[in-house]
Amino acid sequence: MGVVDLPLLNQIKGRLGWLDERQRVIAQNVANSDTPGYVARDLTAPKDFAAAMRGQGGPLQMARTSAAHIAPAGPVARYQTNDAPDSETTLDGNSVVVEEQMLKMAESRMAYDAAIGFYQKSLQMIRMAARPPGR
Repeated sequence: MGVVDLPLLNQIKGRLGWLDERQRVIAQNVANSDTPGYVARDLTAPKDFAAAMRGQGGPLQMARTSAAHIAPAGPVARYQTNDAPDSETTLDGNSVVVEEQMLKMAESRMAYDAAIGFYQKSLQMIRMAARPPGR
């Protein structure tokens, strides 16, 4: 078993992947903040990150709306997105509130930084345990 196969590090990598995907979804929400009828989306937190990393729980597939579109090579997203309208909906049906999306982005960033710190500390402990005594 290699260092990269440790369950703890796999869990942290799964969390980082989920947070990365959430940032992408939030960025799409902000990009579509002026699109009429657009409903804000968010990711549902997987119960088990290891299962999400293995692809269990139904990874999403891209939909081809035309035969001329290039077929996707495989699963595009490993996590389930769902409609998560913000607190306000404009008259044109758009439910994205940029301020709320920025709060979600800051929350994801703090969680990402915490996971990176935990990953680095875990690697430091492994290095320390692997050192010969007296060094």
